[in-house]
Amino acid sequence: MKGPFKLGDFELFWLNGGEFELDGGAMFGVVPKALWSKKYPVTEDNYIPMVAYPILIKTNKGLLLIETGLGNKLTLKQKEIFRVKGEWDLVDELRELGYERTDIEHVIITHFDFDHSGGLIMENGKSDLELTFPKAKIYLQKNEWEDVLNPNKRSINTFWKINYEKLGESKNLYLLDGQYEVLDGITVIPTGGHNRGHQIVIIRSKDNVAIHFADLMPTHAHYNPLWVMAYDNYPLESISKKEYWENYCLKNDAWIIFYHDPFVLAGKFDEKGNLKEKWPL
Repeated sequence: MKGPFKLGDFELFWLNGGEFELDGGAMFGVVPKALWSKKYPVTEDNYIPMVAYPILIKTNKGLLLIETGLGNKLTLKQKEIFRVKGEWDLVDELRELGYERTDIEHVIITHFDFDHSGGLIMENGKSDLELTFPKAKIYLQKNEWEDVLNPNKRSINTFWKINYEKLGESKNLYLLDGQYEVLDGITVIPTGGHNRGHQIVIIRSKDNVAIHFADLMPTHAHYNPLWVMAYDNYPLESISKKEYWENYCLKNDAWIIFYHDPFVLAGKFDEKGNLKEKWPL
């Protein structure tokens, strides 16, 4: 667990949703390794360290969680494929903060890839599956849910039935059709790019602003708008939305917060794309 990070009246905590490794070439797409490896560490066999750290936001209107981590349902084969180095520990870390999973009232899922949605449904220790946050509204764009239920040949490998079957049967799912303010100061905005239904999260408190770019910018090394992942389904859309929201951050002195980056959880960039502030220091 990392935090608290103060943003106006809000407190943000990054919880352990799992640690893993992915192929560096896939993560940086057409960018030559000679360039991206100067900005991000890589193993001899071309893998880069990644995390899935859900972001807990404490507000005076309740607890909100952005993303849910890998979950505790991965098979041994899946752990081997994704080179899992650290297990999902979200529930225990909530308890360290004095909360139970039933205290979470709002969960934002930026898109339904397994590394973001895997913690929505958990094994309860009795070999049964149940909603991890049974009292929470779960916010997802409607067109993302449509794609989850009707995956194509590409997305079927990341939209896993075990992560959505019980959710669809529940009353917790809250489907959105565009921009929506979940709580005062916390708004989701659809962007597309990575997935058709991908959304980002704008967080405002007093004069402070932060944006969770989700997989439009998985790590601080992806700041260059042209540096997009091979995993992006609509890369030109990713580029244009990154340019737009990076300009917004520059004009508003906004933080960019990260879900997959073990080195920089929050950062501010200058006009040349260099980190001018980061957290943790």
